[in-house]
Amino acid sequence: MTRKIVCFGPGPKFKGGIANYNTALAKTLDGIEQVEVYLISWIQQYPAIVPREFVDKNSKLDFLEGTGVKVEYITNYNRPGTWKETCRRIENIDPDITIFQWYNAHQGIPLNSIVRRLKKTTRTEIIYDLHFVVPKENSNVDKKLTKRGLKRADSYIVHAYKTANELKELFPDQKYFLTENGQRSNANDEKNIIKLFHPIYSIFEPKHDFDVEEFKRENALKKHVFLYFGFIRKYKGLHNAIEAFSKLTKERDDVSFLICGESFWHTLDNSKLSTKLKNFFFSIAKAIFTKKEDDEKNYRPLDLIKKLGIEESCMVINEFVPNEDVHKYFQVSDAVVLLYLTATPSGVESLSYNFKMPILATDVGHFPETIEHGFNGYLAKAGDLDHMAEQMNLLIEKPIDRINVERATHKMSWVNYAKAILNTF
Repeated sequence: MTRKIVCFGPGPKFKGGIANYNTALAKTLDGIEQVEVYLISWIQQYPAIVPREFVDKNSKLDFLEGTGVKVEYITNYNRPGTWKETCRRIENIDPDITIFQWYNAHQGIPLNSIVRRLKKTTRTEIIYDLHFVVPKENSNVDKKLTKRGLKRADSYIVHAYKTANELKELFPDQKYFLTENGQRSNANDEKNIIKLFHPIYSIFEPKHDFDVEEFKRENALKKHVFLYFGFIRKYKGLHNAIEAFSKLTKERDDVSFLICGESFWHTLDNSKLSTKLKNFFFSIAKAIFTKKEDDEKNYRPLDLIKKLGIEESCMVINEFVPNEDVHKYFQVSDAVVLLYLTATPSGVESLSYNFKMPILATDVGHFPETIEHGFNGYLAKAGDLDHMAEQMNLLIEKPIDRINVERATHKMSWVNYAKAILNTF
């Protein structure tokens, strides 16, 4: 008997880790026998005033090419009529399971409306795949919107026990059944927490004919290369990584820092009237709802490179990297730097493991759960720049065996993840 699954979240035309994640999940489920997969995507994920370009206009590689996944772009945050259209489409599909990607508290408004109707009109199991519970931006209204958005789910997927504990704190009177294999509770008063992991990306793979040494020569990269990859956000701590690397350059002259990522809040043409209007209204909203210390408007960590005089030791790709070019930057690097201030399971961490790369991370969030110090990476003390620089040097002096990285992650496959969702272990 064929089972129908809806994966709701950003489709492959969007930038970023959540779009890659939702695409990889749909692709994996599609590869399982007697599973029919529908990917229903946002058209617009955020309020219209958000001053950012979210669509991937650079990539040519389509990860869903050749699959049976049916992709439909329906839901517009700013048009409630499309929320109803989304419900009607899911009702017509009549899926066994609908998986909602949860990664922004403000989406609690449309998602609550959609799920409330689906609970009345369909038999589908509602699963929220939680990329966070406590929001990174930490605004005054985020907790209320998160609670509103998540309260109607049947099951939750978490990638770390920290997230499970945050969910329990959000709904302290709710009873939960926690499992690591996808088993569901039969009790009417219990909701399921399926503790899994962030799977290892298989959609990005190393190219065996790529000439690493030639790329390093062409770009003046030195013997040991550290990589920062992904959107530049304040919580990811790039400013600390640059300062720690600067300390390392005072001790060694054989290191490079490769920084690949788009500045999250600097993707639009500021000379356009539409951008000016968005910036104006968005700044008002930020002032009302966001704590001053969480405002990223003036976050420009790349300015530190010149200030610290380390231009010759840094290579910066300050733009969104097309899918087909991702492998280059991982293949020329020796370790990935994730010196986050706060952390929920990271797509970049998962992507790194697919290239069997060791990681230097701070001892925050889930990282102590996934990184064994000295085995598959190193952990630095959050906020301690000297310790961060010491761990960078340790990666060179006592390199991590990449076989260890592979061993540490062999259970973290998309297939195992999909089996847990389907409860077919």
